[in-house]
Parts: sequence; structure tokens; C-alpha cells
Amino acid sequence: MGRREDDRNEMLSLLKERGITDERILSAMMKVERHLFVLPAFVNRAYDDTALPIASSQTISQPYTVAFMTQELQPRKDSKILEIGTGSGYQAAILAELGCRVFTIERHMDLHLQARKLLERLGYRIASRCGDGTVGWTEFAPYDGIVVTAAAPQVPDPLLNQLAEGGKLVIPVGDLELQRLRVITNEGGSFQTKEVHGFKFVPLIGKKGWNQG
Repeated sequence: MGRREDDRNEMLSLLKERGITDERILSAMMKVERHLFVLPAFVNRAYDDTALPIASSQTISQPYTVAFMTQELQPRKDSKILEIGTGSGYQAAILAELGCRVFTIERHMDLHLQARKLLERLGYRIASRCGDGTVGWTEFAPYDGIVVTAAAPQVPDPLLNQLAEGGKLVIPVGDLELQRLRVITNEGGSFQTKEVHGFKFVPLIGKKGWNQG
């Protein structure tokens, strides 16, 4: 256990060096045990700053990407956050640790079930469903923040429509090789966009994303 704590401390030091300044996020990433969210073959690399493969040909994002996207989202305690692309459940756990009310969608049934089981075992109360994340989750809209963990060819309109006043949508947009992270803020129905960094994500599949074929 001591080694994993050392690994997490090392991960946090790297995140600080790379510009993650929100102490709440750093604290959450120290508390959430990333090794529980990776495949057994990669447990020893769980705290490396790299993306790792999970089931269904998907990945768990590198810690810096998770921290950066969360910092851009600027979630507060009790913020209602929609996550598109549950994956292993790691990002959802970080948001829950920050005190957010988390709603998450995953299109792969096996990932959805695995993540739900793990998050429940860890005591996180998170609403999750299997479905097409590109059309959002209208039942619980509007959201204070929406975070998309897969690359979209363009920003899906349904997600913009489900963003609360003052809310932020953090989404990677681009081609299948390289994307730029967009941070879109709803300011009175007008959407203000800034672009940051180049990232590489798995494709966002769905009606308003890339076609499955």
C-alpha cells in the first residue's frame, strides 16, 4: 500500500508541475485509487501519466488529461455534471469526490456495468446509463457542466442545449488523429469558446458523433 501512495504522490507532483493548481482536484486525485480502474495487467502502471487500455478497445485517460479537463470545468460542490463516456468510471469518481452530482453515459454495455459495479462498491452515488451520449440526457438537464471524454467531429447541439446558464462544456473536437480541447461557456444563451492544447482521444460514436462503421 505504501508503494501505491508513493506513486500517487509522484503523480500529484507531476500534475502540479504541469499547471494543475486546484487543490480540491489534487486532493480528489490523491484519494481516488486509479489502480482499481485499470486492467489487472496495467496495475503497476496505474499512476504513470499515460492513457491505458481498458475493455471494449477504449482507454482510461492519462491523469493530467483528467485533471486538466476537470480544472477547466470548474465544478463546485453540488454542481450537476453530465459525463459523456463513462469508460472505467475514473473521471466520474473524481467528480463525485469533489461533491458533484454526477450523471454519466456509456455506450458499451460491458463498460457501463463494470463501472457501475465498481463505483457502487466504492460508495459513490452516481446516476449512470448505457446509451448514445452524443444526444445527452434530457431528463436531468440543464447541467452546470458537461465533460466529454471522447473526440467529436463537431460539438453536438444537444449538449449545448442541455447546458445551464453559466455552465461549461469541455469537449475534444477534431479529426481522428488530433483534437483540440474546447471549453464552451453558456453566457445568456450565447456560447463563448476557448481552445486549449492538443489531445488524442478515442472517437465519440453516436448520432451526433462519428459513425460506428
